[in-house]
Amino acid sequence: MANFNYTVITKDGKNKKGKIEASDKNAAINVLKESGYFPLSVVEVNSLSKDIVFGNPIKVKDLTVFCQQFEAILTAGISVLEALNLLKEQSNNKFFSKIIANIYNSVETGESLAGSMRPYEKYFTPILINMIEAGEASGNLEIALARMAVHFEKEYRTEQSVKKAVMYPIIVSILAVGVVVILLVFVIPVFVGMFQDMGMELPFITRMLIGASEFVQTKWYILIAMIVLIVGGFKFYGQSEIGKMTLSGISLKAPIIGNLSRKVVASRFSRTLSTLLASGLPLLDAIEIVSKVVDNYTVQKGLMNARDQVSKGMPLSKPIEEMGVFPPMITHMVRIGENTGQLEPILNKVADFYDSEVETAVSQLTTMLEPLIIVVLALVVGTVVIAIIQPMFQMYQGLGQL
Repeated sequence: MANFNYTVITKDGKNKKGKIEASDKNAAINVLKESGYFPLSVVEVNSLSKDIVFGNPIKVKDLTVFCQQFEAILTAGISVLEALNLLKEQSNNKFFSKIIANIYNSVETGESLAGSMRPYEKYFTPILINMIEAGEASGNLEIALARMAVHFEKEYRTEQSVKKAVMYPIIVSILAVGVVVILLVFVIPVFVGMFQDMGMELPFITRMLIGASEFVQTKWYILIAMIVLIVGGFKFYGQSEIGKMTLSGISLKAPIIGNLSRKVVASRFSRTLSTLLASGLPLLDAIEIVSKVVDNYTVQKGLMNARDQVSKGMPLSKPIEEMGVFPPMITHMVRIGENTGQLEPILNKVADFYDSEVETAVSQLTTMLEPLIIVVLALVVGTVVIAIIQPMFQMYQGLGQL
């Protein structure tokens, strides 16, 4: 399937531009003609005409506002097509606005809302598209959007909590590296000439510091090349099968961040599965979608294995317990939900519990990291200070013996 930009004349004699997906140009023209349009131009969107986008420009907050506004507009009795037209004009995210405009054009040609959003699954996430599809099928699109608004709002809070936990050490680490570089490049050279004039043997730590200073000043390009190679190698390893399994496993078992990672996974698993089951989606399909949004490769593989086990008649609680990733409370509550037929409301309450647990874990992690970072900074700065002061003491002792 390919995307085509088109310009047509409508039944009212007005020019209209948009985008359509079809197998080839002729198929796109036929679809437009069947929709009552007279095509003026149909041009395939190639790699040169596409917008260059880095990362995902549509954030969880954008999806939250989208669902909230969409639900409110539909509740007011406005049609889906008119709602999309309003949403594309109200969005502050220009990239998001373009995508909504493309969805509007697709819906206008007769495609369903979920079908129009599916080519943009990367941005809307599988859970939102499947919820909208279920809402369209049941005639409860407003309810589906309201549930997704709540889901994304809580997901946004979890995301912000995690960012809060990692932002402080990252900023302090960057500042520490900057301070060390300034000391090596600008401060140490001032003392090098003085130490050389002393004509005395310098302590080992001072010689090491001077060597590091000279290396940074004269061979900085080697240092940059090493950093690029290390980052590139790490990224390449992280994209491989073994690398994804190893790194995702470490994130779950690491002494400091492992506890937080497991609680975030537990929260996302419970919230997403509960939301999907509430929409009437079958359990097997719900597990597959959950595996795509937990954001941990080890858990993703484990959930896909759990899906296979459930398809053979095994209760969900058993394979997720064998994964050894989720806290015992998750497996116990899933078992109770399966036995009572109340899996969806129980998972919703579990998700609320782990949302608060994530906030507590973030607070504990920040409290733990603050003194640890201060100690590391003290060691780094203290080492530099000792390397400078130690030969000066030796010099003063030598002068006192004269």
